[in-house]
Amino acid sequence: MSDPLLTPKEQMVVMAARLLRPAERVLVGVGLPNLAANLAKRVHAPDLVLIYESGILDANPKSLPLSIGDPVLVRDALATIPMLELFSNYLQTGWIDVGFLGGAQVDCRGNLNSTVIGPYEHPVTRLAGSGGAADIASCARRLILMLPQDLRHFPPQVDFVTSPGHPPEGRRPDGQGPAWVVTDRGLYDFDDEGRMRLRQLHPDETLATVQNATGWPLEVHPDVGHWAPPTDAEYEALRRLVSTTPVDRQASA
Repeated sequence: MSDPLLTPKEQMVVMAARLLRPAERVLVGVGLPNLAANLAKRVHAPDLVLIYESGILDANPKSLPLSIGDPVLVRDALATIPMLELFSNYLQTGWIDVGFLGGAQVDCRGNLNSTVIGPYEHPVTRLAGSGGAADIASCARRLILMLPQDLRHFPPQVDFVTSPGHPPEGRRPDGQGPAWVVTDRGLYDFDDEGRMRLRQLHPDETLATVQNATGWPLEVHPDVGHWAPPTDAEYEALRRLVSTTPVDRQASA
């Protein structure tokens, strides 16, 4: 049975936080990545360097920021710089270790769509577009993707490639690109051919239920298993972070 203390989105947050290593430079977005990065900084990576797209370097927020423009990010930060300088002098030069991205659709190679649903010329829905997502996907040393998992979000083919994943011939030769995909059903990495592969399942999930939510034949790691429940430290830190800001509100911020 799933942990009754955590919602599916909170499980995603804990799972993503565990992927962050001490002293890494992380380009943080709003919503669940924001929660995950701040959780990691409070539990196992106090020297994690949080970079926000608004141009905040080494943020140390005392409370959870609601957006990349929240004033709490400026206090105790190392510096604030123009967004153009952040992207050109830091991201595009390879200084960012980890980028977080979400989207409306992802395929088996980690290509993300946040532009349109349906044909580009006559879309059913027009979405927000790239923003800085294409730059982050192309230039961050590794990429963590976070999104819900169902046939709508995991179709056989994305309707538009907003942010590139791994090319058809295999993993990116520079060693960069998508490294992990965190969903409300499990955790995925990418094999040597650049295809998404299931590594861990959430407690209530089986291989059959996850396959039914995936638009392509699922690849499974030989050592796949269920994820470890949150530690007391993870649970307590997460509760402090969301005590005044429910996780569902953060996810839609």
